[in-house]
Amino acid sequence: MTTPRKVQQLFDLTGRTALITGGSRGLGLQMAHALGEAGAKVLISSRKAADLEEAVASLKAAGIDASFIAADAGRPEDIQRLADEAMAQLGHIDILVNNAGASWGAPAQEHPLEAWDKVMNLNVRGYFLLSQAVAKASMIPRKQGRIINVASIAGLGGNPPFMQTIAYNTSKGAVVNFTRGLACEWGHLGIRVNAIAPGFFPSKMTAGLLSMAGEENIAKGAPLARIGDDEDLKGVTLLFASDAGKHITGQILPVDGGVSALIGG
Repeated sequence: MTTPRKVQQLFDLTGRTALITGGSRGLGLQMAHALGEAGAKVLISSRKAADLEEAVASLKAAGIDASFIAADAGRPEDIQRLADEAMAQLGHIDILVNNAGASWGAPAQEHPLEAWDKVMNLNVRGYFLLSQAVAKASMIPRKQGRIINVASIAGLGGNPPFMQTIAYNTSKGAVVNFTRGLACEWGHLGIRVNAIAPGFFPSKMTAGLLSMAGEENIAKGAPLARIGDDEDLKGVTLLFASDAGKHITGQILPVDGGVSALIGG
């Protein structure tokens, strides 16, 4: 029997590689920092090269080995190119973070079909296609890998009436079961698949809602009476990506200040 490793060794990602979509800002950039700070070489992606350049500069300023590839995770051809170029740059991909996403606010009875398709294509189909491409190119041949999907507490239940985001909720509910299904199918291949379900965090996507409802009012709805900040996803990201979580797969972990623990939450 091998000697159990120390905690610091279990969380160490030195020598590992990570690809993070939607990594130029917000939750994706926070997750990229977490992986890089633990020793991983990170490659971030989003649609806009200018945003990616700025994000990579912040990562490098923190001593992280970082680079970027501009790609649209809602387009199948871009997804395959991203996987191919990531493999060329990194050699292999140990960790994939599916984070790129979109939302759309509209009453369900008036929700545009074009907007529905945009949300679903990016939030669900994009996750599937990139996971498939990365697994085939790197994880299955090496019989190891970690996939972290960013879901949402919006995928665990309904919203208050003022939050009219039926496509987003539906897509994140799909991510929850996509995570479970993929974990069960790929577990014997050495691939762990888990999801993080964030609650309210300040971001470009939530800016309008936070402004309309008020950050303090939203915080009052959580048992911890706060919303997420710039470090609240770091711990769970590292757990799912590292050997500290080597016996965890198919799980959805809310990071929401306790909102999902409320009755009906």
